[in-house]
Amino acid sequence: MVTRVKHAIAGTFILASILLSIYVNQNWLWFTAFVGANLLQSSFTNWCLMDIILKKFGLRDSAKTCC
Repeated sequence: MVTRVKHAIAGTFILASILLSIYVNQNWLWFTAFVGANLLQSSFTNWCLMDIILKKFGLRDSAKTCC
């Protein structure tokens, strides 16, 4: 569940920042780059700040896996 929520949040941030860069200011692309860099570093380090934030909100991984 946490992984799905993380992907949804990352996708929303990326799409929102692209729309903001088109309609407001191109500097919003820096936010897109930050989200992308965070996704890249989390693939190497297996650490993501969003995991900590979601756990503080009470969202936990379920014991079941889909596969």
